[in-house]
Amino acid sequence: MSTTAAARTDRPSRGPLTDLLTGGGRARRVLWLLVGLWVLFSLVRVISGEQELTSSSTLSAALLLAVPIGLAALGGLWSERAGVVNIGLEGMMVLGTWGAGWAGYQWGWVGAVVGGMVFGAAGGLLHAIATVTFGVDHVVSGVAINILAEGVVRFLSELLFTEDTGGGPTQSPSLASDPPSFSLPVLSSGPDLLGGLERQHWFLVSDLAGLLRGLTSGVGLLTLLAVLLVPVSYLLLWRTAFGLRLRACGENPAAADSLGVPVYRLKYLAVVVSGALAGLGGVFLVFVAGIYREGQTGGRGFIGLAALIFGNWRPGGLAAGAGLFGFADALQLRSQTAVVALLLLVALLLAGVAVYQGVRRKLVQAVLAGVFAVAALVGFLTIDRLPEGIVFFTPHLTTLLVLSLASQRLRMPKADGLVYRRGEH
Repeated sequence: MSTTAAARTDRPSRGPLTDLLTGGGRARRVLWLLVGLWVLFSLVRVISGEQELTSSSTLSAALLLAVPIGLAALGGLWSERAGVVNIGLEGMMVLGTWGAGWAGYQWGWVGAVVGGMVFGAAGGLLHAIATVTFGVDHVVSGVAINILAEGVVRFLSELLFTEDTGGGPTQSPSLASDPPSFSLPVLSSGPDLLGGLERQHWFLVSDLAGLLRGLTSGVGLLTLLAVLLVPVSYLLLWRTAFGLRLRACGENPAAADSLGVPVYRLKYLAVVVSGALAGLGGVFLVFVAGIYREGQTGGRGFIGLAALIFGNWRPGGLAAGAGLFGFADALQLRSQTAVVALLLLVALLLAGVAVYQGVRRKLVQAVLAGVFAVAALVGFLTIDRLPEGIVFFTPHLTTLLVLSLASQRLRMPKADGLVYRRGEH
């Protein structure tokens, strides 16, 4: 068995642009899916009258909320593609927030980035030592890191964040400087153009204006870096010999080892990078608040893991998952009534699923989808306002629903979570 065979399910294609324009069915399907979803969102906005569904403010908030989730998911991608399950993403994010708070108040935003990534990478190194060297169960090690991180940051806060510094046991002093942000010219600096189009509430046109306006105004440097890390990770992991070897460690480490691939070294590297990326997600949370606070991650590491699974362990998929969860979170913060409009969106989507399953003559699935579509439509027509508890739970409910719908097509790396020992088969 060759290294290429070990990663046969992830062979490089001819290129994203070539696939999109000529040959690749996957890229074309994804493009049409995105276009169809945007048309559907615009239709739901027009029918429901909830303008916040596609407003620039909602989409700008969605981008901010998606970044830490996406960075955690990207960290999980690196680790799990090398065969190491990383349940400890939440703990590594916690370490990253504290490292950013501690270094940021002393050396500014650059120090915060470095400190957060170093502390996150330290958590990844601990996970690698436990799983790769000592063969500890990956889930047990990850859970232990999550628990340990909470205790470590509290101890360090009590030790270093004294009243003299302006901090305390549960928070750091304010950052010495804020990271730079920018707006793209023409698109974001022309409110008379895009803002005027958005305020017209025209079908598709106003929604597109809101999208461009929300994603190009006041973009932080770390936000841009996070977005760029998605294609960079794809190129490294799917278009280089290094990436092929690393993914082979997650598919068949014994075969990779027999071909001279340094399995242990690559696993260590992947898990440390995973921790650094999760720590960078923690840095972003500190930048948003301007300060480190205890409990700042709010379970985003776990949601990032869900985004990774939803994305089928692929960069583009996890980015879509992070965007979905970020949008759900932003919508419940911006407008509680707009959350009710999502029931209409769900009804339309399930109606489409029912028709599709009916064409495929899968009657049971078609009937179930149709029943739930009718129930969602009835809910949209009869419910004026959801209870605050349910609205607050919207991002988590979205996570559960998406994972349940996506579970049938998932394909994790074959050796993910397995303890590898050289010479054992």
